[in-house]
Amino acid sequence: MKNRNSNLKRVIVDFKKLTPEILALLVERYPDGYDDDDVISFKNQHNELVEAVEVITEDTKYLVKVSTKLSVTMENYDEDDYEDFDNNDPEAVQPPDLADEDTEDND
Repeated sequence: MKNRNSNLKRVIVDFKKLTPEILALLVERYPDGYDDDDVISFKNQHNELVEAVEVITEDTKYLVKVSTKLSVTMENYDEDDYEDFDNNDPEAVQPPDLADEDTEDND
């Protein structure tokens, strides 16, 4: 029996290519964030180790590279922040200011 995911298009997504649609799927799949058990490790075509979390749509399996930026963006996710953007707009998801995250804890 064939795995139902075997015919899916596979896409590796770096933070700078993250769209509101994929971010929403990630937050839905990992509402409390992802942990080490959710991370998939593999070698890319350049033989570099890549760590990613998986989210699947009807026709595509996305492997989103894990990073501090991704974790912080998922934690601070608010659907309303993206209502003025197209769901597939990679310009919509901006990197968080990680320095601000550190100073908020000290207030």
